[in-house]
Amino acid sequence: MKRMLSVIASITLLVIPFAAQAQFAKVEDAVKYRQSALSIMGTHVGRIGAVVKGEKPYDKAAVEADVAVVAMMAKLPWSAFPAGSDTANSKAKPDIWKEQDKFKAASEKLQADVGKLSVAANSGDLGAIKTAFGAVGQSCKACHDNFRSK
Repeated sequence: MKRMLSVIASITLLVIPFAAQAQFAKVEDAVKYRQSALSIMGTHVGRIGAVVKGEKPYDKAAVEADVAVVAMMAKLPWSAFPAGSDTANSKAKPDIWKEQDKFKAASEKLQADVGKLSVAANSGDLGAIKTAFGAVGQSCKACHDNFRSK
């Protein structure tokens, strides 16, 4: 388990600098990139959610691993919202580009909340995990409400 987290951390350190400076040959590439990152993040949030809801048994190592993936993915999609990438294949609202400061603040809040979830997951306290997970869910919902078309 620790080895897997170490590998994930190493990959993150290698990927983030490139993601932050990501340049996409086509707008469609940016859309695919951010949708992929958000999809992977959503899958792992769903796994944690199943534990929080009591649908799956609590396994500290599994929750830690899922949270590590969420933490990594929560850093990636934001560089993939270049102007003009609100295409037909995207659910991004034009408000992202009209209210860039608000959008950036939402992404930073999500990352901060995921950081708190990571601390809670490492503690092994299911109550703390539930509380921190609720904050992550609220961050996701707020961003979707403001910046994602249905």
